[in-house]
Amino acid sequence: MAGLGSLEPGTGPGPVPATRVEITVSCRQLLDRDTFSKSDPLCVLYTQRPGSHQWREFGRTEVIDNSLNPDFLRKFVLDFCFEERQNLRFDLYDVDSKSPDLSKHDFLGQAFCTLGEIVGAAGGRLERPLTMGTTTPHSRGRKPAPASASGGIPGRKCGTIILVAEELGNCRDVATLQFCANKLDKKDFFGKSDPFLVFYRSNEDGTFTLCHRTEVVRSSLNPVWAAFAIPVRALCGGDPERAIKVEVYDWDRDGSHDFIGEFRTSLRELARGRSPPNIYEVVNPRKKLKKKKYLNSGT
Repeated sequence: MAGLGSLEPGTGPGPVPATRVEITVSCRQLLDRDTFSKSDPLCVLYTQRPGSHQWREFGRTEVIDNSLNPDFLRKFVLDFCFEERQNLRFDLYDVDSKSPDLSKHDFLGQAFCTLGEIVGAAGGRLERPLTMGTTTPHSRGRKPAPASASGGIPGRKCGTIILVAEELGNCRDVATLQFCANKLDKKDFFGKSDPFLVFYRSNEDGTFTLCHRTEVVRSSLNPVWAAFAIPVRALCGGDPERAIKVEVYDWDRDGSHDFIGEFRTSLRELARGRSPPNIYEVVNPRKKLKKKKYLNSGT
């Protein structure tokens, strides 16, 4: 696996307040609302203005196809005010069409917390059970209604939401990266693999946060992915030594993407450009444990 990197100082977004935080959302064991496939989840964040009880939509993640355990790539960026109680509500939906009207989609559950609870949690990581709630999911702050209006049972657990907060630094650099691979494992019985890359930045508690996905290259064991630009603070929090994990998958239509292997690097290493230090072995840890002669699943 080879990577070519470059840095463009000061080409990122405008100035970021020191109290601005980025919220990453993941869910586990969501309800399956689809008959012949898995749910296609979307997360919607609602906030309340100081002194108001009305919920206002703040933003939406992307839709993840066929997954009950989604890791959403799109983040929510909020200003953290130490002396204010900032109430948050996260609603999950199974998207059934391209309509932006949430009433057209199946409600999967919701969770409530404050921004301070996420920031103050150990490692900035907060887990909450999703329930059907006690208000209509589309009320957006209007008069509450019985939980049965959402099609669920009051208090019924329907999965877990994982919220990770990270304070955004003032780094405005942008990294431009491009990757290619050679001799990846073949995962499809009737054809070649359809590989894509998933990037994670490391956290202080040893966990990883999703920060980028590439496009899928169809039917290739020697893919070349398109170059992409990513803010350095998103890739590694502005720390060039911070570990970056890259996972390689074979795309499947039903969402059960096959794991090919992984490697680790850092922005410091990637910035060296196209050279031998930037060639990585794609290793599948399970295969390495089971097979004595296993070397790698590609480079």
